[in-house]
Amino acid sequence: MATLLHIDSSLFPEGGSASRSVTAAFRKTWEEQHPDGTVVYRDLSADPLPHLNGVAASAAFSDPATHSPEQQAAFALRVELAEELERADAILIGAPMYNFTIPSTLKAWLDQVIIMGRTAGAEPSAKGTPAIVVASRGGSYAPGTPREGMEYVLNYLEAALGGGLGLEVDFIVPELTMAPANPAMADLIPKFEASRDQALEDAAAKAKSLVERFAS
Repeated sequence: MATLLHIDSSLFPEGGSASRSVTAAFRKTWEEQHPDGTVVYRDLSADPLPHLNGVAASAAFSDPATHSPEQQAAFALRVELAEELERADAILIGAPMYNFTIPSTLKAWLDQVIIMGRTAGAEPSAKGTPAIVVASRGGSYAPGTPREGMEYVLNYLEAALGGGLGLEVDFIVPELTMAPANPAMADLIPKFEASRDQALEDAAAKAKSLVERFAS
């Protein structure tokens, strides 16, 4: 049976988080379509990982037999995260835009899980695993918009997840999520609602499609 690795990184609970609402819609459909499957869940806001430090980084480039107790403990976490990634048949990531980039907690996960010679390098150990990324944002950074040049989330995650880990990356992008709360964006509420509804529809469709793919 297929295993889904589900990662959320929003600071806010589902009711106040666009990315969590969409990842929840994906997961709901996944579990309905695949009730015998397994879901491994990490909430990086509720249970943040330590940022990568020199001890954990150096451990990846040295013989485990020579590791100090501190290196052993630090590298054990990296191995645990790598194994979660490798066991997953599909990956679901909530990646809201904060200050033009991803949450630091999600960056910490990436820094820990990207291990050269294992999950990254010539033959990444999870190469080809489908990854659905819900990249929500308060405004719009789409081509042709005034802030097009400030789109650093999709480009970065395509490089880190696709180029670095070798995953098969697919994005869902709910945008204009600040429109209902910002009076200056009131005229954009219909576009926000359309984007939200499309994102929820896409999440369910992509979950169903992946389940069917694994079943075949």
